[in-house]
Amino acid sequence: MIVTTTNNVEGRRVVAYHGIVTGEAIFGANVFRDFFASIRDVVGGRSGSYEKVLRGGRDTALREMMDEAQRLGANAVIGVDLDYGAVGSNESMMMVTASGTAVTLG
Repeated sequence: MIVTTTNNVEGRRVVAYHGIVTGEAIFGANVFRDFFASIRDVVGGRSGSYEKVLRGGRDTALREMMDEAQRLGANAVIGVDLDYGAVGSNESMMMVTASGTAVTLG
């Protein structure tokens, strides 16, 4: 399946629109991961543990979006947008959403 942030695919024509498709991933913050990430923030560097969790959330959201598009009979999703945010009381959980338009390309 073709997945792109653009509204078209070069050399291909949209022959059918199937509607908006979405995927979501919500995951809780881990106390120990938070502790070690805060230490890393103090001494500098990247937080590999958070990056891994966010990457996994992104992959899950995209996979759910593609599964929905496939159920609708699409062979591509165009105009994909990814959004990240904190949710829940005290913003203790992270959310990743993916949305786009399911289409059939000719």
